[in-house]
Amino acid sequence: MKRSFWRKILRIAGLSLLLILIVFAVVAYRFISPKSDQQIVKSFEGEKHQPHIQLFDFKGNPVRVIQMQPELDTVLPCLVFVHGSPGSSMDFKRYLKDEDLNARFNLIAYDRVGYSDRNPGTPLKSVEEEVALLHTLLREYDLRKTTVLGYSYGGTVVMASPAQFQRKVALAAAVKGELEPLFWGLKLYQWSLTRPLLPGAIRAASEEKLMHIEELRGNDARWKASSAQVLAIHGKKDFIVPYQNSVYLAGILGEKLDLVTLEEGDHALVWTEFELIKKLLLEK
Repeated sequence: MKRSFWRKILRIAGLSLLLILIVFAVVAYRFISPKSDQQIVKSFEGEKHQPHIQLFDFKGNPVRVIQMQPELDTVLPCLVFVHGSPGSSMDFKRYLKDEDLNARFNLIAYDRVGYSDRNPGTPLKSVEEEVALLHTLLREYDLRKTTVLGYSYGGTVVMASPAQFQRKVALAAAVKGELEPLFWGLKLYQWSLTRPLLPGAIRAASEEKLMHIEELRGNDARWKASSAQVLAIHGKKDFIVPYQNSVYLAGILGEKLDLVTLEEGDHALVWTEFELIKKLLLEK
């Protein structure tokens, strides 16, 4: 009798867990799956500034680039956006649409490998490869007088680049492996039963998370390789990339880094703090 009872309990629990996973997968695919070129263009309908979608090759991977000017204005400086994990160039849509930013900069965003509809779920294998991808973009488009803005893991990529940018902007950048939290949700990627249910962007982000926990341990020299001035913006209530990452970075870079601390800020600052970030980008 007891055995039959517990079998029923386990069956109900198993079915409930399966239902939760299915609902999670459906919601994740709806909101996190990468957008097609057509969907991106449609999302800019009615806007003064329209996206110009281009591709370049990086180690056999097609990389999608969103350029807001039909032709780069050689007089204007460039502003390049690097997204986090998971994420895409569309995380910066509000910035790309903005009239003032378009008047000041050539605006460019790109989808890192593993996060576009052309190669979902298969990210590059190291920070060094991500830096190489960023540098390839700079060469392909002959970008000069460039400010690079990276959000979350995109901030890690920006900070690891030794290129002599006009300025680096790091939004909630992860730079210290010892501070990286391991979330229970990563088990959904580690379990072979649930991994196929995850959208490509979540699989890519999970793989990157597990890789850079070790990759970001030690090696402080990489953060000092560039002479560029750094603007770091971070919220004290960020539990995904803890604020101590930016405190640690400030200790390494000293006067080369300006740290803007958001007392109530969390990891969503790229969206919630748009006006502040825009203001700081427009400051000379």
